[in-house]
Amino acid sequence: MELLVKNLIVDNTVNQQIEIIKYGSHELLIEKELESKLKAGKPLRVKAGFDPTAPDLHLGHAVLLNKMRQLQELGHHVLFLIGDFTGMIGDPSGKNATRPPLTREQVAENARSYTDQVFKILHPEQTEIVFNSTWMDGFDAADLIRLASTYTVARMLERDDFEKRYRNNQSIAIHEFLYPLVQGYDSVALKADLELGGTDQKFNLLVGRELQKHFGLPQQCILTMPLLEGLDGINKMSKSLSNYVGITESPTEIFGKLMSVSDQLMWRYIELLSSEPIETIHGWQREVKAGRNPRDIKVMFAQEIVTRFHSRNAAESALVDFEMRFKRGALPDEIPEKTVQVDGTAIRLTSLMKQAGLSASTSEAMRMIDQGAVKVDGEKVEDKSKEIQRCETIVIQVGKRKFARVTTA
Repeated sequence: MELLVKNLIVDNTVNQQIEIIKYGSHELLIEKELESKLKAGKPLRVKAGFDPTAPDLHLGHAVLLNKMRQLQELGHHVLFLIGDFTGMIGDPSGKNATRPPLTREQVAENARSYTDQVFKILHPEQTEIVFNSTWMDGFDAADLIRLASTYTVARMLERDDFEKRYRNNQSIAIHEFLYPLVQGYDSVALKADLELGGTDQKFNLLVGRELQKHFGLPQQCILTMPLLEGLDGINKMSKSLSNYVGITESPTEIFGKLMSVSDQLMWRYIELLSSEPIETIHGWQREVKAGRNPRDIKVMFAQEIVTRFHSRNAAESALVDFEMRFKRGALPDEIPEKTVQVDGTAIRLTSLMKQAGLSASTSEAMRMIDQGAVKVDGEKVEDKSKEIQRCETIVIQVGKRKFARVTTA
């Protein structure tokens, strides 16, 4: 492994590495310092922290993981930090209210899910999974007070979300100030050379630099990555907004969702998520400008992502399924089976959709009907008050990708 790492670093000049590292990123701080670290010829210790607040990863998370993989392919060592200690504080970044902390049991369960999923992207042999409870559980009250003494309230209020909440007379709990300090101390404990994070994490990453300086260590460089828009092209990708592509979803679901992305947004997904060389992506862009159908590129990208998280055969099957469903209007081979209990002799379709998991609420179901996006047994539904009788079995389709065979009982 050491020989492999050395060859990788030698084979890429410092300028080439900087170009690859910066590609698709938002900001690199501080480039001259990173150049110096790279010129030393030793693998960088690359840190990225993940709070186990949700059990499943989606492509928004994969933006950061993809950049970490690129750094591994340049020969560097990744420290995948699971914030099992900070997860019990609750990350306030970008929040307009105090975030509820997780229990130790919730954190442990979600952490197990993370470790099961990250190696779909990262190289295991170049990844060190670490938990910040390893060093933070050893802190006593006096240690935390000493850590808190390194930063002032005024400096904390420079952070955008804290400043907005303070200005709007919204509460800020004292423990929230500990979050960036503990995240920063993680960089001290791990002696990180480079830390990655989303643009909303910049303040916390800078705290890491300051704490390393305070403790007499070389300061880490910072690479911030853009927050990936969801399938709606507007909001940040999020499970709560149902605009996400989960890396554990089925091949057909991943493929279909990616094919639904707009041609404009497609390039952003490719730039942030594709493992193809930069020159190849630039070549695709030139071809599309010259008249090539962007759908061809979208198919290749969707197949790449399905292959990464499943297999090449699964990607080929997903393409065939997509062509059948969306070009010829055929139903998918496998439709989820749902059984919904009905009180009385009938149930409104909107309520049935909610209970079958096809809509988040009855009001959303009504909106989908208004938009002409709901079909029952292949027929478009226009009546929002439509009822389904008890002991019926119907196929409900919502949009292009959601199907369920629902039996009322």
